[in-house]
Amino acid sequence: MTDDSRRLKACCAAAYSSDTVALLLGDAYHPGGTALTRRLADNLALAPGSRVLDVACGRGTTALLLADTYRAQVDGIDYSPANTALAQGTAQRLGLADRTRFTTGDAEHLPYPDATFDALVCECALCTFPDKPRAATEFARVLRPGGRLGITDVTADPDRLPDQLRGLAARIACIADARPLTGYTTLLTHAGLRVLRTERHDHALLRMLDQIQARLQLLHATSPGRLAELGVDAGAAPAVLAAARAAVADGHLGYALLVAAKP
Repeated sequence: MTDDSRRLKACCAAAYSSDTVALLLGDAYHPGGTALTRRLADNLALAPGSRVLDVACGRGTTALLLADTYRAQVDGIDYSPANTALAQGTAQRLGLADRTRFTTGDAEHLPYPDATFDALVCECALCTFPDKPRAATEFARVLRPGGRLGITDVTADPDRLPDQLRGLAARIACIADARPLTGYTTLLTHAGLRVLRTERHDHALLRMLDQIQARLQLLHATSPGRLAELGVDAGAAPAVLAAARAAVADGHLGYALLVAAKP
């Protein structure tokens, strides 16, 4: 792994374990929230006791939903030790520790044997990984034959994104290094997976942008110092959000669901 890759992963891990993200994005951390997670899970042929891996699990929202609603045995892995500790604590509090386990690790070097899992999910995270082909190959490796992969992620035409949606901050925000939907399908196909389903959910991204704007306005009105403490530039945020909305309207930015299977 290069030093640049390590720095990028560390920046993403720090950002997504921060209070800023929790305040602005809520529990699910991705467009569509738990409703879209359920739609994804319904396409994974899960049964009670299915072994599932949640890659880039964050604070465990998806993993805990799969363990509770679908009665699956879920492993969650995240690059941030703070996230995995919070997820394990929540599992204990909810009485789900017997069906969940959280590990700190790297999605591009998954610490699991070949053919371990019946299903794998990765929500709003593949777009941030520096080596996406390596991560996709790892996804395929740890799936059992016939196992399914479910992804929800930001889609983008990087050559047509405005300047406000480029750079490190935009990359951490899942925009700057996202791929077009066809780019993700090609990535999975090259990893040896067969794409079964794709869906566009651009409206979910627009709703999240609205949510972020509303929460920024509320914080600015009630606790202006709080935004500064969290490192949020309230003055620059409206232009960035407007640029993101325009990119969605122009078809250069969106959100998608993909389901694939290992032959």
